Amino acid sequence: MDAIDRKILTLYQHDTRRVAVSIGGEVGLSAAAVQRRLKRLRSNGTIVAEIAVLNNVAVGRPITCLVSIELATNAAQIDRFTHRMRDLAEVQQCYHVTGSSDIFLIVTAESMEAYRAFARTRLEIPQVARYETHVVLDRVKVGLSLSVGRDAADSVRSACNRFISWLTGHAFQPRSQVWIGSEIELRLVGNVRIGV
Repeated sequence: MDAIDRKILTLYQHDTRRVAVSIGGEVGLSAAAVQRRLKRLRSNGTIVAEIAVLNNVAVGRPITCLVSIELATNAAQIDRFTHRMRDLAEVQQCYHVTGSSDIFLIVTAESMEAYRAFARTRLEIPQVARYETHVVLDRVKVGLSLSVGRDAADSVRSACNRFISWLTGHAFQPRSQVWIGSEIELRLVGNVRIGV
């Protein structure tokens, strides 16, 4: 994955309906090139899914609960428990975690009564030693987007740009920058050459 892939992913993950021409305009590629890159990112598993994010109130599930679970069982039981959670429509997300809890769930429900019924049938079982429910009062930030960080070449370019800024502040004037793959060579006025 190169810097252009990262720029495309940063734009695309926030709006998958965005057309390739629009993304291409921002990253300096044609629409066809953007589509090829997106196809490659799908096929190599970088893009896992393209989904619609629904308004929980509009679809009749206004209650969201964050549930930490401590299991009273071994690793094999954890696998069975998490497998069961995957199949439940109420469970939006399920994480096997470190710390004092074993499992962390995000559960949606039509009402507190519906959540209570879920807890009674799915959490108040012998495999669960303890669970704690936190009811969401306000969805401050909800999303699945990731920070798509910089690759090594971007880091080198950034360091070189800072170095160029420092040099220009000290009366050195670089004549050119030559980009060779992820390596950068600066040619400075005079016979001084610095390779990075």
